[in-house]
Amino acid sequence: MIPLRRNRDFAALWGGQVVSALGAQIGGTAMPLLVLATGGSPADAGLVAAAGTLPFLVANLPAGPLVDCADRRTILLASELAAAAAVASVPIALWWGTLTVAHLAVAAFVQGLCSVFFGLAERAALPLIVPAAQLPAAMAQNEARARGAALIGPPLGGLLFAAGRAVPFLVDAISYLVSAVALLFVRRDLRARATTAAQPPPSAPADHLPARATPATEPLWREALEGLRWTWRQPLIRAAIGLLAVSNLVFQALVLILIVLAHDRGATEVGLMLGVYSAGGLAGALAATRLHRHLSARQVIVGVNWVWAALLPLFAVAANPLQLGLIGAACAFVGPLWNVVLMAYAAVLVPNQLLGRVLSAAMTVT
Repeated sequence: MIPLRRNRDFAALWGGQVVSALGAQIGGTAMPLLVLATGGSPADAGLVAAAGTLPFLVANLPAGPLVDCADRRTILLASELAAAAAVASVPIALWWGTLTVAHLAVAAFVQGLCSVFFGLAERAALPLIVPAAQLPAAMAQNEARARGAALIGPPLGGLLFAAGRAVPFLVDAISYLVSAVALLFVRRDLRARATTAAQPPPSAPADHLPARATPATEPLWREALEGLRWTWRQPLIRAAIGLLAVSNLVFQALVLILIVLAHDRGATEVGLMLGVYSAGGLAGALAATRLHRHLSARQVIVGVNWVWAALLPLFAVAANPLQLGLIGAACAFVGPLWNVVLMAYAAVLVPNQLLGRVLSAAMTVT
């Protein structure tokens, strides 16, 4: 078996996404700053942010069948090029003096929509690029990529915005183009293949059901429902998605809660706290490349939730931002292991021709 580091297709996909993920974090940081700098209100900034996240709720379910029936390479390329065009329109409108909040909201929506399609297509294509035995390691590298971009991107976005309002968006648009070029070096056929369900890991339920490919003539809504039905039949996956939905609710709110708790200490200490928090996630992503080999899916799903249950009450008694950051870092450390094991488990168990629909169903719920 070729080592993962010598897998040229994975290296091209991963390397392009390192650049693209960093650019997205830079542009995402600069977007609310641009809204405020051009006369918009905090409410306007919130509307633009909501426009960017709306596709993750409304587009995931219909995107799944499209990812399963179309050429995933085409979806990946089209998503990066469309996102580059949407982001590039921002500095162009800024230079022409025609930039509006509505324009920014549309650009954010298109960027979010492209992110939905790219994310589903990338996850569905990964089992075709990487052997099953190397999937956890590949997903751990993807986690490290995302966590590293989240750590470096925001401060870099702020610095670039200070250099010029258009600069972060130019960098973001170029990063999408770099990713699109990198995709041209992926030679593997990424179209969905009609396969039977793989044998589950030892921790999987014994009554998993194989799934068939949905005919292309089926209505889109019926194809999307097939992913929901298949997911519902899997007890462990069903329970994991429920836990993931609850944990997302908690941790999406946690950062805001931490900022509120630490606001009296000043911006510097708040920044230190969030930096420590993010560093914990990056360290966890790097550690997940080894930890996943020693733990079953069931142990991770149960164990990580117990770790979070033990750590979360400590926020109530933390005395300063550094302590808040360290507790947050411990919570963030185990998160990548949870993501890696769940995604690797799904990639092995779910038939590839159904993987886009199952992932879209899960992501819509979570």
